[in-house]
Amino acid sequence: MKNLGFFLFLVLLATTSLEINAQTCKPSGGIRGRKPPPGECNRENNSDCCVQGKFYTTYTCSPPVTGDTKATLTINSFQKGGDGGGPSECDNQYHSDDTPVVALSTGWYKGGDRCHKYITINGNGRSVKAMVVDECDSTMGCDDDHDYQPPCPNNIVDASKAVWKALGVSEDNWGDLDITWTE
Repeated sequence: MKNLGFFLFLVLLATTSLEINAQTCKPSGGIRGRKPPPGECNRENNSDCCVQGKFYTTYTCSPPVTGDTKATLTINSFQKGGDGGGPSECDNQYHSDDTPVVALSTGWYKGGDRCHKYITINGNGRSVKAMVVDECDSTMGCDDDHDYQPPCPNNIVDASKAVWKALGVSEDNWGDLDITWTE
């Protein structure tokens, strides 16, 4: 009977360890920043530009999606000429800043599986539905394809101005906001 109890304890311990490991998201690597050519990094919405030689962590995963997934809301222009760079990954189109759309970090984007699906964003005491149209790339950056911006962290919901307005955040506070989101 002692052996059975010890065996069950080991099974429980192993199962718990697997669950914990499945819920973690560790860095997958990194890249060194390259200085953007003059005029090549769009600073709209206070976007960061890569710094020569700086190490940027990359991720292929994001934290697990739950009923209320914690994230950081950032601002992005999905319009042509905006700081989002090229057209959106989901449909190769640009989207108006007046439309509630978002880009998700690589792990949450799931290779496009969430394209054109709506998520509900909760923040600032309000909520808004927004359509996923793009990836906020957590694996690459500091190149022309990424507007010479660093890779995204693994917990980003990058939102249009329409999302920020719907959440009732004053323009002088747009940038980073702790939120939760659900599918």
